[in-house]
Amino acid sequence: MFRRGTAIGGFPPARARQAHRNVDVTSVTCPGSYLRPRAPGARGVLVNDGHAEGQAVRRTKIVASIGPASWDEPVLRKLIDAGADVVRINLSHGEPKEQLGLIDRIRRVGADSGRAVGVLVDLPGPKLRMASFDDNGIVIAADDAVELRCGAETSDAKVIGVGLDGLGLIPGDRIVLGDGGVVLEVTSSDHRSAETVVRRGGRLQGRPGIHLPDGATGLSGPTDRDLELALDARAAGADAVAASFVHRATDVQRLIDALGPDRPQVVAKIETGTAVAEADEILTVADAVMVARGDLGIRLPIEDVPHVQKRLVRAAIAAGRPVITATQMLESMVTAAFPTRAEVSDVANAVFDGTDAVMLSAETAVGIEPAEAVAVMASVLTRAEREADYGQWGAKLGKLRRSRPLPTPDQVTDATSEGAWRAATNVGAAAIVCCTTTGDTARAVARFRPTVPVLAVSPSERTVRALSLTWGVTAVQGRGWTTTDEMVWFATEEVVAAGLARPGDVIVVVGAYPGDPDPAADVLRVVRMR
Repeated sequence: MFRRGTAIGGFPPARARQAHRNVDVTSVTCPGSYLRPRAPGARGVLVNDGHAEGQAVRRTKIVASIGPASWDEPVLRKLIDAGADVVRINLSHGEPKEQLGLIDRIRRVGADSGRAVGVLVDLPGPKLRMASFDDNGIVIAADDAVELRCGAETSDAKVIGVGLDGLGLIPGDRIVLGDGGVVLEVTSSDHRSAETVVRRGGRLQGRPGIHLPDGATGLSGPTDRDLELALDARAAGADAVAASFVHRATDVQRLIDALGPDRPQVVAKIETGTAVAEADEILTVADAVMVARGDLGIRLPIEDVPHVQKRLVRAAIAAGRPVITATQMLESMVTAAFPTRAEVSDVANAVFDGTDAVMLSAETAVGIEPAEAVAVMASVLTRAEREADYGQWGAKLGKLRRSRPLPTPDQVTDATSEGAWRAATNVGAAAIVCCTTTGDTARAVARFRPTVPVLAVSPSERTVRALSLTWGVTAVQGRGWTTTDEMVWFATEEVVAAGLARPGDVIVVVGAYPGDPDPAADVLRVVRMR
């Protein structure tokens, strides 16, 4: 039940009420100077606004990978202006030091555009490759016999060298070569070699990757090299690092421990069968997850991938973790100016799943029109969001959350964020304003996929950039606050400056009591704008 508060004119006085953890209705009179919306990119203001200039506000975020086609400053600027919310740097390619040096360029271009663009650094992870074939490569056909041999320095049509000390294979195991075109089945095996039969043939050239069953190699991410690169990424100012080929929550925790305090977010890439099975545990420690459909399609039956994608997205939303849907979303735009109809449907279905973000890989890293790929993605997302039934998410979350025990601070934030969503729905609020230092409050509210705008106000530039990955959140950097009344007043300033509310509107403000040593979002106010 809401309790009516006293009307406030000008700057609000500190009241005894600030000492209480309550929900109330407050009336705030905004000075006329605050009724002029602040334009994104205004001097000294960093905004993560989730849309390109002139477009409708887009709620699903775009992660754009950069590479030779897009890392030059003019193209990078077009990429960001087209709507890229997060720029991904893939350390699997190129020289890591040069790649990490791009972060300063991304920051500069983003600041020029008034955008707080996030930077995601993707760690290589363990990559098992075959020994090299000769320059012309080889072709193997179905039913051919092929031996896998540890330590062999070259590969041919009869023997494929594997860079491992031992193999843990058993008859019936499925082995995938390259990008999934060639499939072998183990017929017999010892510690150093395995006899296989080709189930699907194809061409092999260079040093393709080899994908063994989970547990057959003992390899998992992060590697020692990954941990070194993660520290380099933190020093360079990355907002997030992605851990490749993790299997369990302990793998993710190793990376978190290595990064130490005041670290970038850690994104766990779900790309193995073991990680799918352990997804709930991984979600308890990771800050975000990526549904890496490319490797999932190699390691799982291909027909399972769409269903795994949907389950992972639902689980991540229930846990309050941003989720990225990745791989081949607009793959044809690597070489073509327009996507296929199937690709457009794939992107739209990711929106209907509820994903926080979608990712472009080769499309923007080596594609012929990187900025156009982002623009097409933004257009498809915006159109799909008009059809998405976001109103159903609250009911779904109630069922999912009841099965997930939460520690006490999370329970408080969980309850208050739900209250903010329900209050905004019931009173027809113009916006929900999340006052947050870490971004957790905004991420908790975003789980409910509110149909009203969500504005996050934070004194931390890093938090503003980190929220570039979270569905539906427009984040702005604002002043800090020392009392709950200051928090509400500053929230009112920002929501009017962003053009989201005006006199006569109602907004919902949610945040943590300032100075709490065990912070949780325990303050919720419904504010009537005067």
